[in-house]
Amino acid sequence: MGPDFEMERALGGSVAGVDEVGRGPWAGPVTACAVVLDPERVPPGLNDSKKLTEARREALAVQILCVADVSLGWASVEEIDALNIRQATFLAMTRAINGLNAPPTHALIDGNAIPPGLPCPASCVVKGDGRAVSIAAASIVAKVRRDALMKELAVMHPGYGWDTNMGYGTAKHTAGLHHLGVTQHHRRSFAPIRKILCG
Repeated sequence: MGPDFEMERALGGSVAGVDEVGRGPWAGPVTACAVVLDPERVPPGLNDSKKLTEARREALAVQILCVADVSLGWASVEEIDALNIRQATFLAMTRAINGLNAPPTHALIDGNAIPPGLPCPASCVVKGDGRAVSIAAASIVAKVRRDALMKELAVMHPGYGWDTNMGYGTAKHTAGLHHLGVTQHHRRSFAPIRKILCG
């Protein structure tokens, strides 16, 4: 069973699904997305982005952008290092919700915590990208957009494998750090990067 529209339907009104991608990588920003779906135009096949192929995610992202109110929110590496990854994720989620064309009547937040200071009531939904289609849609768009950014950064900074590992701590990324050093896109507050900087 994949996600459905039952949570959104029960709440009524304009419900935004919110998800993030990029909490764990050693490099790059954290990206959040808020999506308000039209119940009459929900693209078929929405699911947790991790359960979809790259090609399927990209095709669905195009469909979502055509039929829904979609907003992305980013928190930079500098903000991650200054605030910590949890607070930076909250900031990205808040920015995503604030960027919608109209404030939603409710937000469904993937995970177990609600960002402070949201412009609307909200509920957290553990593993929400597999339960609510609006959260699944948000997970897909966030993943597609962040992956695209990391591929662009990989061209500018070859040797770390960001086009395939998206900034996560793989063997190739680790080897790149030891051979090439730390870039401005690395999260210096993360232990593996801090260890390299401290020698």
